[in-house]
Amino acid sequence: MVGFGGWDMPLQYPTGVLAEHRACREGGVVFDVSHLGSVLVAGPGAVARLQWTLTNDLGRIGPGRAQYSHLVDPDDGHVVDDVIVWWTADDELMVMPNASNTDHLVAALGDATAPLGDEIVVTDVTGSRSLLAVQGPEVRSRLATVAPEAAAVGRFRVGRLDARFGEGFVAGTGYTGEDGVEVHVPVEHATPLWEALLGAGLTPAGLGARDTLRLEAGLPLHGHDLGPGITPLQAGLGWVVRFDKGDFRGRAVLAAERERGVARQLVGLAVVGRQVPRAGYGVRAAGEGDDTSGEALGEVTSGNFAPTLERGIALALLRAGTEVGTAVVVDVRGRAVPATVVETPFVRTGPR
Repeated sequence: MVGFGGWDMPLQYPTGVLAEHRACREGGVVFDVSHLGSVLVAGPGAVARLQWTLTNDLGRIGPGRAQYSHLVDPDDGHVVDDVIVWWTADDELMVMPNASNTDHLVAALGDATAPLGDEIVVTDVTGSRSLLAVQGPEVRSRLATVAPEAAAVGRFRVGRLDARFGEGFVAGTGYTGEDGVEVHVPVEHATPLWEALLGAGLTPAGLGARDTLRLEAGLPLHGHDLGPGITPLQAGLGWVVRFDKGDFRGRAVLAAERERGVARQLVGLAVVGRQVPRAGYGVRAAGEGDDTSGEALGEVTSGNFAPTLERGIALALLRAGTEVGTAVVVDVRGRAVPATVVETPFVRTGPR
C-alpha cells in the first residue's frame, strides 16, 4: 500500500506487478480506482456549463455516451486536469477528475466569470461511491457471469447496473489500452462486487501494473505528461480541443498557440536494452561517435520498463519537429543510453 493523491492505494498484490500486467494483456484484471473523483453536474444548464468549462465538444455525443476532455488554465492553457465525462441522463453528467484535482474541477464549474447563468447543481460524490476498473481481453465473458448488463456496455457507452449492486453506473472506458469497463457503485456495494469479480476469475491489480499498462498504450499521466506548463497541443492531444464549438475556458490562449505553433511536442521513446528512463532525465540528439556531443532536445516526462516489449520506454517532451525514427540519447543516472523516437502506442491492444 502506498500514499497516492491523498489516498492509500495498492501498489501491487502478492502476485507482483509483472504478473498483474500480463494478466491484463492475456486475460482480465480488476483495479480499485476509487481514488478518482466523481463530480455530479445536474440541472437544465449542466451541458452548457460543461461545454464552457471543458475543451471537448459534448455536442458530438449525447446521453448514454462518455467522452475524454480537458480542463485547462485560462491564462496559459496548461492542462489542469484530464477527465472523463459520463453522460448519465438528459440533464445529468458525471465527471471523473484525477485523484487530487476534484477541487479544481468544482471551482472551475462554479467560476463566476462563466457566461452562463442557467441553474446547475454540482455535487462531489467521491466519498459515497467506489470505482472498479475491469480490463483485459477476456473480461466481457467473465463479467457477464456477474453483471450481464455491465458486460454489454460498449466502448465509450454508459449504462446502469441493476439493484444487486446499488443501481450504479458502468462505462466502456479504461486506462490500459485493453477492452473493458469501469463500474461506479455505492461504496457499500464495492466489497460484494469486488469479491464477485475475483470469483469470476479476474486478477486483482495495483497502481504498478496500471502504470506499465497505460505507458505501453501511450496514454498520458497527469502530473507527468500533462500538467503545469504542458498544453493539450504540446501533448499531441489537439483532437480534444474543439475550437469550432464556440467559446470555452482557455480557448483564446490555445488558439494563439495553435496559430504560432508549439515549441515542443510529446513523443514516444524506445530505449535500447532494459534501462528505465525516468521523469526528468535529459534527452539529447545522438552525437557523431560521441554521445556527449548531442544537442539538448528536452526531457523524459514518464518512463518505465515495458513487460510486453522487455525494454525501457518513455514519453518525453522534445523540441517540435523531432521526427519518428530520430536517434537520441537519454541521460540515465550519468550514463548515455541510446534510444529512438517512435510512434505511440508502444503496444497495440484492444478488442481482438
